[in-house]
Amino acid sequence: MSEAITLDHQVFRFGFRCAVVVLLTGVIAMFLPLDVPEGYIAEHADRIAWLNANRGEFIGAWVNQIVAMLTLSGVFFCVTWQIRGKNPLRAILAGMTILLSVVAFIIPKFMAVWTIPLLAETAAAGGVGAEMSGTLLMLLNVTIPFSLYTSFDFLGFWLYGVFALLVAGPFFGESLASKVAAGSIGLFGLLYQVAFLVLLAGGIAATEINEYFLGISGLLIISVIALLFEFRRAAVKQF
Repeated sequence: MSEAITLDHQVFRFGFRCAVVVLLTGVIAMFLPLDVPEGYIAEHADRIAWLNANRGEFIGAWVNQIVAMLTLSGVFFCVTWQIRGKNPLRAILAGMTILLSVVAFIIPKFMAVWTIPLLAETAAAGGVGAEMSGTLLMLLNVTIPFSLYTSFDFLGFWLYGVFALLVAGPFFGESLASKVAAGSIGLFGLLYQVAFLVLLAGGIAATEINEYFLGISGLLIISVIALLFEFRRAAVKQF
């Protein structure tokens, strides 16, 4: 086994393991709260009280989201590795896009683990810094789609959409798994950019942003499942 083949095998095995973790974190996320119930319309005081009462669960939920994001980015990096032979330039641009998306995603998610619980604690305790903490909590609302917090998240998904448009064509291969993955990734990228343009044109109300954009992001689940089989096939082929 040559060094190049060994590296290919390691990359595809890494992609397979990342895809497994992404799916596991998705299941775990179903049982952990990311925000107060009815978070879009919840009163600010109710959110503060909920954050303090459910601090551990909230932090655990967002740690799980960090793991999901990092492993999903790992899956996408492996996609760029697989297309490097067909289109090296697109592979480089796609890899750069994923790096930028990690930066966009990690900032708000780290704030959810570190900053938001401390702000909620300070706001509830009163005294020095309480007023400032309450204001910052409004800016870092994790549910309202036009808060500073969610703007970073949607930026990350927009970068995923750019990545998807770059890799969908070159990734479309001979196996059924690669075709399903490329098709779902490409459709995600196309729909996300179209929805973004419709939003800028005023065609999507603020109250509907999460419904539209998170619904489109569901296509990524299909692509991860398909990539699970594709990376497994590719790893075995290189062994």
